Order: sequence, then structure tokens, then C-alpha cells
Amino acid sequence: MIRTLYRTPDGKTRTDLALADIPAALKEPGGLLWVDFENNPPQEDEPILLHTFGFHPLAVDDALQESHAPKVDDWDDYLYLVLHAIAFGRGDGEKLETIELDVFLGKKYIVTHHDQPIPAVNHVWDACQRDERYPSRGTDHILYRIIDDMVAAYMPVVEEVDEAIEALEDQIFDHPTPANLAELFQLKRSLLQLRRIIAPQREVLNKLARDDYPVIDAKDRVFFRDIYDHLVRLHDINESMRDLVGGAMDTYLSVINNRMNDIMKTLTVITTLFMPLSFLTGFFGMNFFSPVAQPLQSWTTLAAFGLTLAVMIGTPVAMIFWLRKRGWM
Repeated sequence: MIRTLYRTPDGKTRTDLALADIPAALKEPGGLLWVDFENNPPQEDEPILLHTFGFHPLAVDDALQESHAPKVDDWDDYLYLVLHAIAFGRGDGEKLETIELDVFLGKKYIVTHHDQPIPAVNHVWDACQRDERYPSRGTDHILYRIIDDMVAAYMPVVEEVDEAIEALEDQIFDHPTPANLAELFQLKRSLLQLRRIIAPQREVLNKLARDDYPVIDAKDRVFFRDIYDHLVRLHDINESMRDLVGGAMDTYLSVINNRMNDIMKTLTVITTLFMPLSFLTGFFGMNFFSPVAQPLQSWTTLAAFGLTLAVMIGTPVAMIFWLRKRGWM
């Protein structure tokens, strides 16, 4: 799907601009154009990006073919940005999903490209149609609104991850299972993935707030600095949650070890209770004495009985000395 939003020089907003009219709209002074590509075949988008807008082939290839970490590239007349929206699937093994958003930002146009719907883009798109103040402040302000909505959507995801960690901690204390350990590892991978998104995206916003890009008005840099501060806090929260997951994993192992110790204690008590019975039945079940009516055999003499008794007593005594020598007692 390709949709266009064009603000004419006289302040009117149009959403019916044909692709063939884009070159004329770009040349018209005072106009502002936003073209959004959503889940469109690359072979259809490539000619528009290359020939209609004149973007560099490397930037177009990055947008259509490759997946990148958040970044910003300065191509003099325009900026190419890679940003990421996130979603947390509670019903999908606590998995964190990311959606890449590619943005081409010029003085008179902004081009967005994404393979899946992004709520932040749709929200700003609708706001630009309702309120003409959004597009009237320039393309850099539209970019700010998109990024601000995307970053604002990070916090509910972070809260969902935090709730998932708390729920797992309760399950671990009540009834730990191997499935809890698998969920902890999935949460750990999700938080690592979130860190790989937040950290470079924070640097992108830092560049937008501090570097002197011609397509970004100096008065709008303070807005990007505000988003940068939000990402700094989110990065700190993410690090704290990673520590919580590590602590939950340690707690899981401790609970499992304690349960194993309790099981071993129970088995030891049972073994200790039956040990005298086993000794008595084993000792008195040995045929050292033959019946009176029969003559004594050689293996039923008192000497054999005394030797066996000495071995039975001497073996545990020797083992006690050996264990003490090894430092095990």
C-alpha cells in the first residue's frame, strides 16, 4: 500500500495525490509531501525511490532489502534513518517483536517505509489530517512526532516485560518447573534484543539533537533531545530488568537445590530407619551354625564366625578413619 499526504502552499491537505504528480509537488515551493510505503513489494517501491525521489541506490537497498540496527546517514540533501518499533507477545513465549521503519527526510518531504503496520505512523498520519499545525511545522517536526510516539509505546512494552518477570518470580517461589527456566531465558533474550535497539536508537536521537543537519531546524533539536532523555531512562530500566531476570534465575536454581536437599533428607531418614532392620536380618540370616542333628561343617566353626564379625566391625571403622584423613568428615 502506498499513500500520500500533501500540504499545498496555501495550507490545504490532500490525500489523493497520484504518484505521477509527485515530481511536480516536490518542485512546488512551500509544499510538504509525505509518502508512506507499507508492506509493498520491493520491485514496486524501488523505481519510485530511485527515480522519482532520486535517493542513492545504497540507501534504497538498505531500506528495501536489508535489516539494520537503528542508524542515521547524512546524504546532504536528505537524511536516511533506520528506527524500530517494538511489541511484546505475552502469548508467544514472552517474545519481543521488532518492526523496522526506514525514513527518508528532506526539507520538503518525508518518506516512510515499513513492512508491517506501525501504530505511531498511523497515529501521526491521522493527526496530520485532523490538525494542519502538524504538517505546517515542517517535515522534521513530523519525524519528531513519529519517533516520540514510537518511544512512548516502548514504556507499555517494558511494563509488560516487568509484569512477566514478577509473575515468573511468584511461580518460581510457589511451584518451579523447567518451563519457568525456559521462559526466563526467553525474557533474557528479549531484554538483550531490546538493549540492542535502545542503545543505538539513543545515539541516533543524540545526533539529531546535537549535529548540524541542514534538513532539521535548529529550533526543533530540543524536541529530539527530549526523546533522547526518554531513551536514556529506558536503557537504565532495561538494565535493571536484566538484573531482575538474572536474580530470578539464581532464585530458581536455589529453590530447585533446596527441594533436592529436602528430598535427599527424606531419603536419608528412610534409609537410616531401615538400616538396623537390614543389619539384623542380614546378620542373623547368615548360616554360621548348622543344625544340632548334623555334624559341624568347616565353614560354620567359631573361628569363621569371629573372622566375619571382625571384618564387619573393622570395615566401617577403617572407612571412618579414611574419610577423616581425606577431610570429608
